[in-house]
Amino acid sequence: MHHAALDFPFAAPPAPATPQAVAPGVFWLRLALPWALDHINLWLIEDDAGYALVDTGLGDAPTRALWTELLARLDRPLTRLIATHYHPDHLGNAAWLSARCGAPLHMAFGEYLLAHALHAQTGGHDLAAMLAHFRRHGLDEDSLAALAARGNIYRRGVPELPTHFHRLADGDQLRTGAHTWRAIVGHGHSPEHIALHSDSAGVLISGDMLLPRITPNIAVTAAMPDEDALGRFLGSLRRFEPLPADTLVLPAHGLPFRGLHARTDQLHAHHAERDATMIAALQTEQSAAGLLPVLFPRALDRHQLMFALGEAIAHLNHLWHRGLVERRENDGGLRFRRC
Repeated sequence: MHHAALDFPFAAPPAPATPQAVAPGVFWLRLALPWALDHINLWLIEDDAGYALVDTGLGDAPTRALWTELLARLDRPLTRLIATHYHPDHLGNAAWLSARCGAPLHMAFGEYLLAHALHAQTGGHDLAAMLAHFRRHGLDEDSLAALAARGNIYRRGVPELPTHFHRLADGDQLRTGAHTWRAIVGHGHSPEHIALHSDSAGVLISGDMLLPRITPNIAVTAAMPDEDALGRFLGSLRRFEPLPADTLVLPAHGLPFRGLHARTDQLHAHHAERDATMIAALQTEQSAAGLLPVLFPRALDRHQLMFALGEAIAHLNHLWHRGLVERRENDGGLRFRRC
């Protein structure tokens, strides 16, 4: 175990759309998000002829207005785009920026395919499949109707998608200017989340896999209803353990920090505590929806409800796969009870 506290070398984020140097040849951009999680960090890396950009922000009008301003002020063009994963705040402007700048997109194969499935509402990734999945786990009809009324929220955050890309796989290396970056694939938060580590820069661009203050959402989706997403996430954290202790972690949300080993320990401890809380609540048979007040004892808006229920299912599936709870189907609904 690593008990050292996290160290935050930057006291505050940069002003919106104002690059700030954080390491040799690496610059920090912060853009706004219209949710409770109100920002995303993007990273510009000096390339031979311009900048490589890691993540692109939400594909909405305010973000694109900021990008228009920023592109006019940058001293170099964007040479390539790198998406850590498919979520709208990371991929939302990839096609738009690529069309404007001619910069090709690099991302993992599974992330690219899932983005297209959600955008097209196909292959079990459609709204109807999600509602049936949540109904099976006990969500009430009023909440289901509220989620249905939102429609295809993915397409609102990612209005268009690239039709071609450069594939990034685990262990692949990208050379940008003075640095070489190795792709580290993580699972659980998304299918093939790409983090980037550079020995020469002493930097890990962690995306959503390692965040300093919050835990990334781990959810089970309709297309993979029996998946142990939490087990995959916890296993993925081990892939960061060989990195040097003084690595500067550049997360997608929150402030850059040092102490990645302490942070992985904290994430393991957090999910172990959540598992224990679930087991204690499962003395009697419960649905995932019925356990939401146990895991999230606060009011949830519709956006938060979708993530919260997906995470409750992830914990229940993890306990079920470990043989600590039993699962029973009755009248089309799933119920759980501790063994």
